[in-house]
Amino acid sequence: MVSDIKIGITGLPGSGKTYTLMRVIEMLRDGGHTVGGMINEPVTDGRRKIGFTVRNILTGESQSFADQETESKIMIGRIGVDLDRFEEVGIAAIRQACEECDIVVIDEIGKIEVESQLFVDTVKWALERNKPMILTLHKKSRNPLLQDIRRRDDVRILEVTPTNRNLLPYKIIRLMHGENA
Repeated sequence: MVSDIKIGITGLPGSGKTYTLMRVIEMLRDGGHTVGGMINEPVTDGRRKIGFTVRNILTGESQSFADQETESKIMIGRIGVDLDRFEEVGIAAIRQACEECDIVVIDEIGKIEVESQLFVDTVKWALERNKPMILTLHKKSRNPLLQDIRRRDDVRILEVTPTNRNLLPYKIIRLMHGENA
């Protein structure tokens, strides 16, 4: 039985947020739970990030939404962001997870993603559902959405560090099962 807890995973870049999240998803699936939502994944050339994709966890549908060939008002270094492509998969994934899954995942609520007002509105809508959620949150952003999430009484924020990243998935699973971890 999974409680309706909402967990925010935060940490510095490279601390292991996505590693922790992927491990928790694997453990939840092994426990018979359906997990849905979206994950942002970096595309690298082996040395550095050259783009990003968004993936629907439930269906596996994936879409590149940021790369060096995209011209955009929103740039991360040399990487241009196409919010329409991001929203096409990401928004549908969040809505589908809220309707069909036991647990909703939103990775990541960060600088790029909050440029989309549709994403911001969808995250707010999802947070009002009585569903357990796991969100990864950009650590230092002062964006109003991130500040609102951090202030919510129903969201437990946990920080990933290189030291705790192997144990944190087990703590999250215990919290999701209603145990005091």
